Amino acid sequence: MNVPVDSPEIGREITAAGYRTNVHDHGEGGFPLMMIHGSGPGVTAWANWRLVIPELAKHRRVVAPDMLGFGYSERPEDKIYNRERWVKHAIGVMDELGLDQVDLVGNSFGGGLSLSLAIEHPERVRRLVLMGSAGVSFPITKGLDEVWGYQPSLETMRRLMDVFAFNKGLLTDELAEMRYQASVRPGFQESFAAMFPAPRQRWVDNLASNEDDIRALQHETLIIHGREDEVIPLEASYKLAELIDRAQLHVFGRCGHWTQIEHADRFARLVNDFLNEADQAAAGDK
Repeated sequence: MNVPVDSPEIGREITAAGYRTNVHDHGEGGFPLMMIHGSGPGVTAWANWRLVIPELAKHRRVVAPDMLGFGYSERPEDKIYNRERWVKHAIGVMDELGLDQVDLVGNSFGGGLSLSLAIEHPERVRRLVLMGSAGVSFPITKGLDEVWGYQPSLETMRRLMDVFAFNKGLLTDELAEMRYQASVRPGFQESFAAMFPAPRQRWVDNLASNEDDIRALQHETLIIHGREDEVIPLEASYKLAELIDRAQLHVFGRCGHWTQIEHADRFARLVNDFLNEADQAAAGDK
């Protein structure tokens, strides 16, 4: 792909589950944290997590891949995308980097993948953070249908930015232009259009795990949601909090779907405190 070699969106290339994968790998020491991004048009791991990675990486290794078909990771020739394939790719990232177990943070689409990964491979996850997360079935929102049905234009991108954020002060012309240009880079829209074709309710359901499997989870889980989220309904996080025995739910008021952007400092502190509890417990066991 044509991208400047000094672009902050480019991390390092590894091969995960047989696919070339762009991964950001920051911090040294500490228990590893893997972060799985959402599914907006033109999204990359760096675009999703750039405001919180520096803080989270102060005390732990942070790994943030572009998931299969997104960003600067490879796009499978068969253009087949589903939860099962993405989870296999995430496990491939862990295997290639020698990460036997991670704390796992998932945003939206990435939350659905993170939940599924913890269910299918419980020994590979220490603690789980689900932010504005998919993972249970719900009637698709107008906002999510618009996100997944995106057809590139600057005006459409401006409208989507309005859906994503409660704080309209974040929605500058420069941001809309940047995200629009990202969405039309060679290969980006072609793969994105193949992921969530209409009717799109089936992709909400594909990202949903079986409720009995969710109930069986034993992981300490932090659930985070923006009260004004127009993409994933707050009710989805209420349902996750009801189903997961060791769950805690934090709702940010005056916040849309971009908790990690609209409340970056608070988000990082909340996640750090949650993960530090596990670090302290592990140190006490030694």
